[in-house]
Amino acid sequence: MSRGNTSVIAGIALLFVNALIPMAIAQDEDWQSTLKQDIEKIDESFPGELGVYIRHLGDNRTVAHNADRDWYLASTIKIPLGIVLMQRAENEDLDLEQKLTLRAGDYVDGTGDLLWVEPGAQYSLEELNKRSIEDSDSTATDMLIRYLGEEAFNDQVTELMPEGFGPITTILQVRYDAYSEVHPDVSVLTNRDFIDLKTVNTGNARYEMLLEKLGISKAQADAKSVQEAFERYYKRGINSGNLEAFGQLLERLVDGELLDDSHTERLLGYMAGITTGDNRIAGGLEDDVRFAHKTGTQVARSCDIGVLNPQVPDQAVVVAVCAEDYDALSDAEKAYQAVGKALTRAGLPVGT
Repeated sequence: MSRGNTSVIAGIALLFVNALIPMAIAQDEDWQSTLKQDIEKIDESFPGELGVYIRHLGDNRTVAHNADRDWYLASTIKIPLGIVLMQRAENEDLDLEQKLTLRAGDYVDGTGDLLWVEPGAQYSLEELNKRSIEDSDSTATDMLIRYLGEEAFNDQVTELMPEGFGPITTILQVRYDAYSEVHPDVSVLTNRDFIDLKTVNTGNARYEMLLEKLGISKAQADAKSVQEAFERYYKRGINSGNLEAFGQLLERLVDGELLDDSHTERLLGYMAGITTGDNRIAGGLEDDVRFAHKTGTQVARSCDIGVLNPQVPDQAVVVAVCAEDYDALSDAEKAYQAVGKALTRAGLPVGT
């Protein structure tokens, strides 16, 4: 059976699972058992691997499915970035209104409007943090990581979570690290070269453009496709972590252990206002449910991580879901929506 047919059949299976998960109004008294069974069914129907960590902060019950192994976290690392930035504001008198100047070398391929702004524009650290989370603006993210210092930033993340997270890099460094699996000469490319590569929609065409930019033939390449290059990169454990550790970080955030009330509310507000993720977990939730979260997407990898009901402490639910090794992002999105519907069936989201 072809990979395309596998994807179609898997999509139909996930739609069937979705149909079997009816909506609920009241919380299921045995929500843990109900949700665990639903998650297992979703994973069985998903053409890839699925990791799920769910913890109700009111009754301290947890559902974990492949949550204790490492997952590539993609742009969800922007949550600990926001936490570290705000901690520096609280503990080191960092002025979040301080402005950084956008430089030509700052641009990173991906989402966000800063990619289209002329060099020389200035943005406060707070504005960059907001854009990094709400719009998943990778240029804003890298500007903040460089400002904080990558090594110092990682040291603070390690203090927050001594175990559970691998080293975090800039988004631009992800490109250098992943494409270096094709050929080490990738190090001579500029950020604009990677922006050019991102404009090509298919993996084959992107690979051909990369070889052309490097001036090498397929025979000289170490990895024979973009997919292969990224799969090799993922094995390094960079920008990766386990979902249980990430869930514990969010639990500490909601409990007020990491930031003061003002910064906690502000960060959760940015997460509730994200402009990505409508087709993921949120797609399976009712419209009046508040979900403060962050999505992440990379080649054959994606995540959706956040907190349901952050405004109601005894009803807050930490949710961390990642997927890998699928043929199409649309398949992963169906699985995320099925998780959202399973959460609703268990009665965990509280509408406003």
